[in-house]
Amino acid sequence: MIQFTKETCGDLDAALRREWLETNGLGGFASSTIVGLNTRRYHGLLVAATKPPVGRVVMLSKLEETFFIEGQAFDLSANQYPGVVHPQGFKYLKQFRLDPFPVFTYEIEGIEIEKSVFMVHGENSTVVQYELKKNNHPERPTKLWLELRPLLAFRDYHSTTHENGAINPAVEERPGLASVAPYQGLPSLYLAHNAAELRKTGDWYRNFEYDVERERGLDFSEDLFNPLVLRFDLRLRRQASVIAATAPHDVVQVAEYRQAEITRRRNVAVSSPVDDAFAQDLASAADQYIVSRGDQKTVIAGYHWFSDWGRDTMIALPGLTLPTGKHDIARSILRTFAKHVDQGMLPNRFPDAGETPEYNTVDATLWFFEAARAFLAYTGDVEFVRNELYPVFADIISWHVRGTRYGIKVDPSGLLTSGEQGVQLTWMDAKVGNWVVTPRRGKPVEIQALWYNALCIMEDLARKFGDEPGQKRYRNMATVASWSFNRLFWNESTGCLYDVTNGAPPDPSIRPNQVFAVGLTHSMLSPERAKSVVQKVQEHLLTPYGLRSLAPNDPQYRGRYSGGPTERDGAYHQGTVWPWLLGPFITAYVKVNGGSDAARRQAGDWLAPLKAHLADGGLGHIAEIFDGDAPQRPCGCVAQAWSVAEILRAYVEDVKSVRPAARVERLEPQARLHAKDRAEARDAVPQAAT
Repeated sequence: MIQFTKETCGDLDAALRREWLETNGLGGFASSTIVGLNTRRYHGLLVAATKPPVGRVVMLSKLEETFFIEGQAFDLSANQYPGVVHPQGFKYLKQFRLDPFPVFTYEIEGIEIEKSVFMVHGENSTVVQYELKKNNHPERPTKLWLELRPLLAFRDYHSTTHENGAINPAVEERPGLASVAPYQGLPSLYLAHNAAELRKTGDWYRNFEYDVERERGLDFSEDLFNPLVLRFDLRLRRQASVIAATAPHDVVQVAEYRQAEITRRRNVAVSSPVDDAFAQDLASAADQYIVSRGDQKTVIAGYHWFSDWGRDTMIALPGLTLPTGKHDIARSILRTFAKHVDQGMLPNRFPDAGETPEYNTVDATLWFFEAARAFLAYTGDVEFVRNELYPVFADIISWHVRGTRYGIKVDPSGLLTSGEQGVQLTWMDAKVGNWVVTPRRGKPVEIQALWYNALCIMEDLARKFGDEPGQKRYRNMATVASWSFNRLFWNESTGCLYDVTNGAPPDPSIRPNQVFAVGLTHSMLSPERAKSVVQKVQEHLLTPYGLRSLAPNDPQYRGRYSGGPTERDGAYHQGTVWPWLLGPFITAYVKVNGGSDAARRQAGDWLAPLKAHLADGGLGHIAEIFDGDAPQRPCGCVAQAWSVAEILRAYVEDVKSVRPAARVERLEPQARLHAKDRAEARDAVPQAAT
C-alpha cells in the first residue's frame, strides 16, 4: 500500500509531484495530486470517454470542500491561483494512501474525516465518499456540516474553458439526484447524493492555474462553473456520498459499488504469476490500460493524454495480458487490430474524435507478429492464430514485398526500406511542424530485426499449419535478410550496430534500437556480436530508470526534457530515458549470459529503482520517460502502458524465469547461414524483392 504522512502532504513540492489515477475500463479516468490541487488540464474527478475509449471530456473538474464546526468554516480544498495557493486544505491532510483507491484523511480540531475516490468499472461514473471517522473535539460540537461545490469544466481534455455566456446554468432536481447540461452536444452530468440541502448557485470561479501546463508551454489558465451547492449534516448521517456520472444513479448503490471495486482489484492483483509486491503492483497497474473499443478490447497507450496506438498496443500486449492470464483479453485485442489492417499495415493510432485510423507507422505492423507469437506461446491457441491471424499475416508480408504506404517495401537486399520526406514512421516519431526530429529514412536497425523476426514467426507458423510453400518462402526470405543485415549493419569500429543504413554513409549513432536485434525471439546476430551489442548499450545508454535514446557523447544529445513543445519534442528521442526499453534490454542481457542466476540477479538489481518510482510521480505506475541526465526526473505521461508492460514481462520472464514452455529463442543464425545457405541467399536476393 502506497501511503504518505502529514509531513509529505504538507510539503507542496513533494505533494504536487505525486499524482493518483483512477480508470474505468472505457478510457475515462479521474486524477489529481495527493492534496487535490489540480496541476494539469487533464486532472479532474470525472473525465468521461464519450466515444470509448476516446472522445474524452473533463466534466467535473473538482469539488470545493468546506467543513463547518458550529458554523466555523475549514476549507479542505487547494487551488493554484495567480501568485497564491488558496485555500490550503492540505494543512489538515493527515494522510494519503492508495487502499486500493485514493483515501484522504483530514484532521480538524480532533475531528477526523476520511474521503475516498474511485470509478465504477465499465461506466463513466466517479464515486466520492466522505465519512466522519472520529470526533475527539474537546467541546463535542452538535453541528457538523460538509459543504461541496461541484466545479464544472465540460470541455475536451486537451483544452481549457473560460467564462462564457453560452453556458446553460439550469439545474434539474429531484430527491437525491441533480443534473446539469451546460452545453448542447455533450452528455448531461448527474450528481446522485445524500445531501440534506441543495442550493442552486450559477457562479464562475476564475483563474485556476495549472503549473505543469505552464511548464509545458501550453495554456494553463481556466475558469470553472459552479451550478449548485450540496450540504451534508454529518451529525445526522456520518457518511456523505456523491456519484458523478453521465447516467443517473441511486446513491444507496455506493456501498455495493465500493465492495465490487475492491473485489475486482483484489482479483487483479492476485493474477500475478509471481507472489511478491512488485509483481502484484505491476499487475494492478497493467489492468488500468486495458479498455473497451466497441465489443472488443484495446490498450490506452498512456494517461493522461494518449489514446490507443497500434505500436504501443502490440509492444505492451504481452506484458499487460499474458503473464497475468488475461488470455481472452489478449485474443480480443489481436482481433480488434486484425480487423483494422489495411494495405498490409496496422493503424498507428485511433484519433481522439473517432475519425478514420491513421496508418503512418512501419513498426506497429511488425510488432503485431511478435505479440501473436507471445500469445501462442502462452495459450497454445493454434486455432485462433490459424483462422484469424495467419491469413492476415500472409497478406501483410505480401504487401510489404510489393510495397505499401510511405515507401515501405522489401528492397533487393531482402531488408525493409521505408520513409518519405516529412514523415516519421518508427517509434522515434517526434515532429514539430515540418521538422521530423529523427527521420531515420531508409533501413532503421530495429525494423530489420522486427522484419526478420516476423519472417521466422511466419516460417514457424507455416510449418505448424502444413503450409510447405509458405514455409520455404519465409525461410528463404529470412535467410536473405539475415545475410544482408550482418553485411550492412555491423560497425566493426564500435563493436555494435549502425542505427540506420540508407545508401549514404550509415548512421553510427549509439541508440537503443539495436537491442531488439538481440532481445527479440529470433535474432540475426552471432552470440559474440549479440554480447558486444548488449555491452555497448549497457556502457552508453543504461540508467537507473531505463535506456537513453541517444548516447551522451553524441553531439545531438539532449539531457533535459523541458521547455515548450518544440524544445521537448526536440529532446524526446535525443537522450531522454525510456523505461520500456529496459524490458528488451534485460531480455537481451539474460539471453547473452545464458540465463544464468547471476544475470537474473543483476537484472533484478536494475529494476530496483523502478520499484521505488511506483511511489513517486504517477502513483502505482511507471512514467513514460525520464531526463537523460542525472538525477533522472520523470517526465511525459505519468502512467505509460509499455513502461508497465515491459517491466512486468521482463520481471516475470527474465528475472523470475517464469516463462511459457513454448517460448523458443534463436541466437545462432549460423545454422541458417552455412556455406550453401549463403550461396542460395545471394542467388535469391533479386527474387526475394519481387
